[in-house]
Amino acid sequence: MTLKNKHILLAITGGIAAYKCAHLVRLFIKEGATVKVVMTKAAQDFITPKTLSVLSKNEVLSDFFDAGNNWNNHVHLAEWADLMVIAPATANSLAKFTTGICDNIVMACYLSARSKVFIAPAMDLDMYTHPSTLKNIAILKEYGHTIIPAESGELASGLSGEGRMAEPEHIISFIKNELQKGLPLLNKKVLINAGPTYEAIDPVRFIGNRSSGKMGVALADEFATLGADVTLVLGPSSIKPAQSNVHVIAVESAEEMFNACLDAFKTVDIAILSAAVADYRPKEVSASKIKKKEADLTLELTKTVDILETLGKAKTHQLLAGFALETDHIIEYAQSKIQKKNLDFIVANSATEPGAGFGTDTNKITIIDKHNKITTFELKSKPEVAKDIAGFALKLLQNNA
Repeated sequence: MTLKNKHILLAITGGIAAYKCAHLVRLFIKEGATVKVVMTKAAQDFITPKTLSVLSKNEVLSDFFDAGNNWNNHVHLAEWADLMVIAPATANSLAKFTTGICDNIVMACYLSARSKVFIAPAMDLDMYTHPSTLKNIAILKEYGHTIIPAESGELASGLSGEGRMAEPEHIISFIKNELQKGLPLLNKKVLINAGPTYEAIDPVRFIGNRSSGKMGVALADEFATLGADVTLVLGPSSIKPAQSNVHVIAVESAEEMFNACLDAFKTVDIAILSAAVADYRPKEVSASKIKKKEADLTLELTKTVDILETLGKAKTHQLLAGFALETDHIIEYAQSKIQKKNLDFIVANSATEPGAGFGTDTNKITIIDKHNKITTFELKSKPEVAKDIAGFALKLLQNNA
């Protein structure tokens, strides 16, 4: 599980452990997250807003109004967040969270939060084990929040025991582990191929197509978000996956893509082949650049190996799907490929319909399963289309379990 591209709202209350939040912000940033910080005025006694602002590269809010008496929109900030992390959470703050006393901006953001909330308590031993604190923690768990347990060690009072805020590295690990719990494709392996292939004519020229790879990369990111271990075999494309748990194998030719897909296919549970692989390649590749001449140039082409058909023949337990990009008779051509290539379903789309096909940020698809059931979808962004396809595959996988 990764925190890359997550919006994290870090809320800091007035405990001495607030000084650790400088390191915590750095770790969130290192994970690829975007961090915004809110803090109580009491927290400023332990760490300055300027330090946190420099580290997060965002303004730090500690009041309902800024220096120009403009209102700081805590609702917008809470809605922006994918996660809210409250660290340290003092005994006083825990009590406010349970009762809803809204007397500072941290409380306002908390009460407006729609995202998952992680709370890292920090206080002295006797306070941490007091019945009122234990009751407040139990209530917050009932609210659906996740408590990051305090750790044992030397405390500010000089005592030793439970109550120390979890170390920043431990907070990061805890959050990542919690986020992956319940993901539907955790421990599943998925193969995606994407992008065009380039078939060399000479060292300078090639035969290619207009595929950008956007659809396949969106699929890889979506399956990774669902917890899968994703292998993306990617042809020449400037588009890269956002999720760090996508393993990219860069290829150029149809032969390279075939070899990479065949090797990965043996161990995967799901394979979605979305790449625009060349059907033909030059029979002979010139070792040097072909010079322009008066006469016409004739290229002799030979067929490439059909990757999808080959995987269909090799299929044992895998859920296998492909794409059918056509200019006419879209449904008929797609249906013929399902049986011929031993697919569980096929994603059909048009190369000529506005907003669909190569190079666009949107797509309009029809999914046809092996029982000839047809499901149509409206024009959507490619990440939204990826969610539809992944959801369809997940449902089939669950039904076949």
